Amino acid sequence: MEHVQSEKLFAQAKSVIPGGVNSPVRAFKSVGCNPIFIEKASGSKIYDADGNEYIDFVGSWGPMILGHCHPKVVEAIQQTAAAGASFGAPTARETELAELVCAAYPNIEKVRMVSSGTEATMSAIRLARGYTGRDKILKFDGCYHGHADSLLVKAGSGLATFGVPTSPGVPADFAKYTLTATYNDLDEVKQLVTANNKEIACIILEPIAGNMGCVPPLPGFLEGLRELCTAEGIVLIIDEVMTGFRVAYGGAQERYGVRGDLVCLGKIIGGGLPVGAFGGKQEIMECLSPEGGVYQAGTLSGNPLAMSAGIATLKLLQEEGFYQQIEEKSLYLEKGLQQVTGSSSVATCWQRVGGMFCTYFQQGPVHSFADAVQSDTEQFGRFFRSMLAQGINLAPSQFEAGFMSVAHTQVDLDRTITAVERSLSQLAV
Repeated sequence: MEHVQSEKLFAQAKSVIPGGVNSPVRAFKSVGCNPIFIEKASGSKIYDADGNEYIDFVGSWGPMILGHCHPKVVEAIQQTAAAGASFGAPTARETELAELVCAAYPNIEKVRMVSSGTEATMSAIRLARGYTGRDKILKFDGCYHGHADSLLVKAGSGLATFGVPTSPGVPADFAKYTLTATYNDLDEVKQLVTANNKEIACIILEPIAGNMGCVPPLPGFLEGLRELCTAEGIVLIIDEVMTGFRVAYGGAQERYGVRGDLVCLGKIIGGGLPVGAFGGKQEIMECLSPEGGVYQAGTLSGNPLAMSAGIATLKLLQEEGFYQQIEEKSLYLEKGLQQVTGSSSVATCWQRVGGMFCTYFQQGPVHSFADAVQSDTEQFGRFFRSMLAQGINLAPSQFEAGFMSVAHTQVDLDRTITAVERSLSQLAV
C-alpha cells in the first residue's frame, strides 16, 4: 500500500503547521511512521489521498458512532448551512439539543454548550471552584481532560504532594493546585482528601479511562468517589466527553449507576462537528454567568451546524436496538480477537466496555496508568504499521481507545480479525 500523496502533503504541511498536524497524536510519531492524509469517508471506511481504503476504528476519536456521513446527519448539516453557519445569537436548536441531553442524564438539570471538550472541562472546574470557594482540584494519572494548564499535570513525588507541570508553558503555581491520584485506587484518594481537608473543590475523572487505552472502573471505585464527594462537599465532575452516548445512551453514568454533580460531554453530541458541553445540578449551574458570577463565554458556542448534527445524531441513537447492535458487533470482534491472541506467543491483553476497546501489548490486566505503561510500545508500533498496510485504521497510540460504529459489518470485523492474526504471526517471528 503506497502513501506517495500523503507523504507529499505531510511535507507541505510541516512548512506551515507545527509538526505538520493540528493535534499531536496525528503525527504518528509513537508508531514509527508518517500520517496518512484523509480525503473522504463513508460508513465504516475512510479513504486517503492515495485512494487507499481503510476500515476505520478511530471514528474521529469517538464521535462517529453512526459511521461516517450518515445521510440524515449530512442532510441536517446541509439544511442548516443553507440558512446560515453562525449568528452569534441564540437559536432554537441550542434548546432542543440541551433538552435531549438533560433527558438522557437525570443529573443534568441545566447545560451550557461550548466548542470543545477542553472548554467543557476547564469551565466545569472553574464553576466547581466558584461554587465551593475552594482552589484545589484532584485528577487521576492517565486521565486526559484536555490541554488546560491546570490539567497538564503529573503526580508529585509523594502522596500528599502537589502535581508538577508536564508541559513547558504551564507555571508551577498553576500546577500546585492540582492533586493527582492513581486511577482505581480509592484509598489513595481518601488519603489525599484527608491531607487537604476542606481545600478540594472537585474531583474530575473519566468514568472509563479512554486515554490510557480502555480502563474500566473497578467495582466500588465510582461508588466510593461519589460517597466521598458527598460527605466532604466536593464537586464530582464526571468527564463523559468520550463515553457520553457511547457506552450507553446515558453514558457511563447510566451503565454504572453513579451520577456526577457536573458532567462534561462532547464528541457524539456534535455528530462529528466541534462541540462540547458541561452541565449538572441547577444550584451549581446557576452560579454561571449571566445568572451568577462565574464567567464563561464563547462566540461559536451553540453553533447551528453542530447543534443540528448533534440533534440528528441523538435522535438516531434512540432507535430501538441501537446499543444492542453496538454491543453485539463489539462482542463479536472481542471473541474473535481473544481466539487469535490466545493462540499467539505475543503477549496481549484485550479490554472493552461497550463500543470502546483496546489491545495492550502485555499480559495485563490494566487497572491504572502505571499498569498501562508496562505495555510494549515498540511492539504496538510494529503491529499498527502491519494493520495499516492491511487496510485497518487504528488509533496511532498504544494508549488510545478504539471505537465501534453501527456501520461496521461482519465482513469488516472478519477482515479485522484476520489482519490481527496475520500481524501477530509476523511479530512472533
